[in-house]
Amino acid sequence: MATKNAQSYTYKDAGVDIDAGDALVENIKPLAASTRRSGADADLGGFGGLFDLKAAGYTDPILVAANDGVGTKLKVAIEAGIHDTVGIDLVAMCVNDLVVQGAEPLLFLDYIATGALDVGQMTDVVSGIADGCRQSGCGLIGGETAEMPGMYRSGDYDLAGFSVGAAERGTLLDGRSIAEGDVLLGLASSGPHSNGYSLIRRLIEGNQHSYADKAPFADCSLGEAFLEPTKIYVKSTLAAIKAGYIKGLSHITGGGFLENIPRVMPNDLLADIDTGTWELPDIFQWLQAKGNIETREMARTFNCGIGMVAVVGPNNVDATKKILEANGETVFEIGVIRSGTGKPKCRVSGKAGTWGSSESWTSMTGDV
Repeated sequence: MATKNAQSYTYKDAGVDIDAGDALVENIKPLAASTRRSGADADLGGFGGLFDLKAAGYTDPILVAANDGVGTKLKVAIEAGIHDTVGIDLVAMCVNDLVVQGAEPLLFLDYIATGALDVGQMTDVVSGIADGCRQSGCGLIGGETAEMPGMYRSGDYDLAGFSVGAAERGTLLDGRSIAEGDVLLGLASSGPHSNGYSLIRRLIEGNQHSYADKAPFADCSLGEAFLEPTKIYVKSTLAAIKAGYIKGLSHITGGGFLENIPRVMPNDLLADIDTGTWELPDIFQWLQAKGNIETREMARTFNCGIGMVAVVGPNNVDATKKILEANGETVFEIGVIRSGTGKPKCRVSGKAGTWGSSESWTSMTGDV
């Protein structure tokens, strides 16, 4: 019971607005409903999300789970005042990690933490999440929004995503069939995706640029250019997987080619990449020039224009490219699998003139 004449505190006084939270839930209900798919057709509002694997068409499924965030790309969104694309990044970083294992993404849940709930801002964020779910064919079945004054400054927020996919038993990609002579197909990225942004932000701020500035390499602002969302490769790669052509897939995230491609290869093999097989996109050329970034640093920090790498047998290259291109991908033959020694490795090489180098160069997994 409140003491007479004493100040009566409320949760809102402490910085948490329950009414705003309720308003946000009402705003995002139709967004979640737009992602409904077989197996996920329940409304938001329960204490847990439901998914019916049988209704999704699975008989003996193996579940695959992935979680991720967007990283400091969120700082770009906050400073640029653009919030409707980072939700796509959040979904992409999770579902691209599922499909490389041969799993179809089925469901997605989000976690949003903020200092003070801005209903419009968070509605924009969730609209991006719903967009990413529609692109990848998974249902947005729930989530959590936490308003935490004192933990985050007003206007700041953080995102985390969790996704579950499935594949019939015995159909998951494990890379065991990858062999010498196989071909590496690179699928074009949409930009830096969601990696390297601590370096990107440092270069932009260190050169006294604003995110409102016109981008020298694109017909938009720097903020818009660097907030281009991560490409979602689910539908195209699943089509190639179901056709039986894919031996392995590598999502090119933090660590670039050098660290990610070996993760899907057996021992005693080397992924040999020739950077002369595609042109380094303008956005990466600008970053490299602004930061005087060495070629090896580029190869282990950014995707450099290739967001996903598929390993296929030499006899299936043309058929695989046809499927991927029919599903909207730009595909390059970027290298081959060669014999190696010990742990799987990746070698990235270029002739003089590639990636800003005045002489031929090579970088290898494990190089200091």
